[in-house]
Amino acid sequence: MELFFEPNKMAECVGKIGDLFYWSWELDFLKSIPRADWFTIIMKIFTYLGEGGAMWILLSIVLVIFAKTRKTGFTMMIAMIVTVIIGNAVLKNCFARFRPAWVDVEFFNSIKYHIGIPKDYSFPSGHTMNGVTASMCILFCAIKEKKHILYGIGAVIVAGIIAFSRMYLFVHWPTDILAGAFVGLVIATITFFVMDKKLWSIIDRACINLKKAIDRKKQNKPI
Repeated sequence: MELFFEPNKMAECVGKIGDLFYWSWELDFLKSIPRADWFTIIMKIFTYLGEGGAMWILLSIVLVIFAKTRKTGFTMMIAMIVTVIIGNAVLKNCFARFRPAWVDVEFFNSIKYHIGIPKDYSFPSGHTMNGVTASMCILFCAIKEKKHILYGIGAVIVAGIIAFSRMYLFVHWPTDILAGAFVGLVIATITFFVMDKKLWSIIDRACINLKKAIDRKKQNKPI
């Protein structure tokens, strides 16, 4: 298994943990993925759904609104905040790994309807971290409550498609995806157990007290 380096580009990330590296099989794998114009458009839709974790953030806000799904929503929120700090703020900048599109711009440009080249580093995949973190929180909560498990499975499938779209669109290495999935799974698991055992009773009590305070204020409001 041959490891590639590009010394002329290395200066831009000197001092980082990983510098610039990719395995030969990764580039071969990415280029071997069958592509079609119509499928590229579908992959773009999924990759935009996961952009900045916006879809998952919006979903968590919706879930927080309703009492029956509030625990799931807060679990997602807390887990995704941790993911952004650990994954995007720390790991990406520590490893400073170049994206496939930066390494082989010619192949990237050969993909019709391709997306714009991302400007942040590659490792681990932020789309994958956010998707796995959020979807696994949904699944864990569904399993715990023994209902709506299919929704959790559906969320995991969507997260998987988003992760694949990043490789299909030639902006992430396979190991970026694997690392992102691992980080997301670990954070989702830890957050779920901490929330289930410790935090949820505090957050739930705070929500109840807030609702009571709002209700009292409404009752005291002059007509």
